[in-house]
Amino acid sequence: MSEKLKSIRATLVLALLMFVGTIQAQTVKVNVKDSSGEAVIGASIIEQGTKNGGITDFDGNFTLKSTGKPITISYVGMKSQTINVKGKSSINVVLEDDNTTLNELVVIGYGSVKKKDITGSVATVNSDALVAIPVASATEALTGKMAGVQISTSEGSPDAEMKVRVRGGGSITQSNEPLYIVDGFPVESINDIPSSDIEDITVLKDASSTAIYGSRGANGVILVTTKSGQAGKVKVSYNAYYSVKKIAKTLDVLSPKDYVKWQWELAQLRGEEKDYANFFGNYQDIDLYDNVAGNDYQDIMFGRTGHTFNQNLSITGGSETVKYAFSYAHMNDKAIMVGSSFKRDNFSLKVNTKPTKTTTLDFSTRYSDTDVYGGGTNDASSSFNTDKQLKNAVIYTPIPIHNMTSAAGADDDDLGNLYEPQQASLDNDKAQSRRTLNMAGAFGWEVYKNLKLKTEFGLDQYDNYNKRFWGLTTYYIKNN
Repeated sequence: MSEKLKSIRATLVLALLMFVGTIQAQTVKVNVKDSSGEAVIGASIIEQGTKNGGITDFDGNFTLKSTGKPITISYVGMKSQTINVKGKSSINVVLEDDNTTLNELVVIGYGSVKKKDITGSVATVNSDALVAIPVASATEALTGKMAGVQISTSEGSPDAEMKVRVRGGGSITQSNEPLYIVDGFPVESINDIPSSDIEDITVLKDASSTAIYGSRGANGVILVTTKSGQAGKVKVSYNAYYSVKKIAKTLDVLSPKDYVKWQWELAQLRGEEKDYANFFGNYQDIDLYDNVAGNDYQDIMFGRTGHTFNQNLSITGGSETVKYAFSYAHMNDKAIMVGSSFKRDNFSLKVNTKPTKTTTLDFSTRYSDTDVYGGGTNDASSSFNTDKQLKNAVIYTPIPIHNMTSAAGADDDDLGNLYEPQQASLDNDKAQSRRTLNMAGAFGWEVYKNLKLKTEFGLDQYDNYNKRFWGLTTYYIKNN
C-alpha cells in the first residue's frame, strides 16, 4: 500500500471517530419553570446512572452535555420528572407542586386540619416511625424524633421514669410535664400504651395551638391517636421480636493490690498505719496480693445478659357502618441488673359505628397489666440521696477486709457507709403491680351541614400496688 493511500485511510478513520464522538456528546439546553410560569432557580438536573449534571441558573436554564441517557429534573417541594433527551437539542420542563405532605391531616386540639393550614407550632410522628424502635414505652420511641421536644430517663431500668419537656421547663417550683390527651381524653401518662397501638402522636408546642386547653397546656400538649378499624376484609397481623443486651461499657477499677496500696497511702497521710495493718496486714507483705482475685461489682451487679421479648396481635375489619380494631401486646424484659425485670400485657378494643347518616357512636377501652421487680439503680441504702446502688458497685472494696464486722468505712464513715452491693440490693427490694383501665365513648350528631354536635364520656381507673422490703443494712431498719 502506497504512502498516499495510508494517509487517506488515517484521515478517514480520524474523521469517523470525530463523527461518532459528536453523536455521543450531545448538547441539550434545558429550561425549567413552575406551574405559574416562573423560572425555577437551583433545580437539579442529572443524567441517570452518571454524575453528569448541575443546577439551573437565575433564568431556569442549564446546558447539559449528554450521552443520550434520560435526565431527571427535581426540586424541593415539587414533583420530579424523568425525560428522554435522545435526539433533542432543547427541552422545556414545567415542574408541578408536590402537595402530598401538605394535604396530610394533622389532629390538633379543636379538630383535624391540613398541614398547610396550620398556623401554630405542631410536630407529628406516625406509626411507622414508632413501631420501628423496639422499646418498652411509646414515650421513649419519641426520643430524637421532634424538634423542641426533649425526652430523658432517670435510669436504665425498663420502668424508669421518662421526663418529657416541650421547649424546656417553664417553672421552677411546679410540674413541667406536658398534658397527655389520648383519643380526646386526658390521661396521666402514655407509658402503658404499646407503640403498636398508636396511629400517630402530635405535639402542640406554642400558645396558639394549645390555647383551647388553657393553663393545663402551658407545658405543651401531646395528642395520641390510637389505631381504628378499616372497612373491608378482616385483617389479622402478628409481630414479634427478641433481643439480648449486655452492659456496653464499665469504669476501670483498682485491682486488689492497687487498692491496698491506695489504702496504705491514705493511712500514712492520716498517721493510722497501725490501724490499717489490722485490716490489710503489714505493708512489707503487700506482694501477697499479687495473685488475689478481686471482685468487680459492676460485672456482678450489671453484667448478666438481659433479654427482651415483645409480641403483638391485631385484628381489624368492619363495614361502612361498623368498624372495629382489637389488639393484644405482651412485653417481657429481663434487665441487666440483678433482680430486675419488667412485664406488661395490654388489651385494647375500639369500635366506631354509624347508626344513621347523620350520627356516629364510638367506643374504646384499654387495659394494661404491668409488673415490675427490683429496686432499681437509684434506690439508696442510706439516708443520703446520693448513696445509690450504682455508686456502691463502682467504689466498693474489691476484696473482703479482715477484722471489719461490716463494710469498709461502715464504722467510721470514711467511705460513706457502703455495704456489699449484692447484699444491699437484696435488702432494698420491691415488687410493683400496676393496673390501668381506660374507657371512652362518644356520640356525634350532624344537625346541619358543617354543624356537628358531639358529647363524650370516659372512665380512667388506675391501681398501683407497691411491696417493699428493707433489710438489715438499710437506713430504715438500722434507725428503727
